[in-house]
Amino acid sequence: MHGITKRAVVKNDQVVIRPMMYLALTYDHRLIDGREAVTFLCHIRDYIEDPRLMLLDL
Repeated sequence: MHGITKRAVVKNDQVVIRPMMYLALTYDHRLIDGREAVTFLCHIRDYIEDPRLMLLDL
């Protein structure tokens, strides 16, 4: 997980400045299929973007 920095992104066809952070996952392909690893990382991303989702998953 990297630090949060301001980056230019396109939102609704306009360039805007947003706080962005890189998130990476390392896993062993012999034990875990890439599809499951990406799905897990997408869940983590969703929870970081909207922590209320964690309560809805209970």
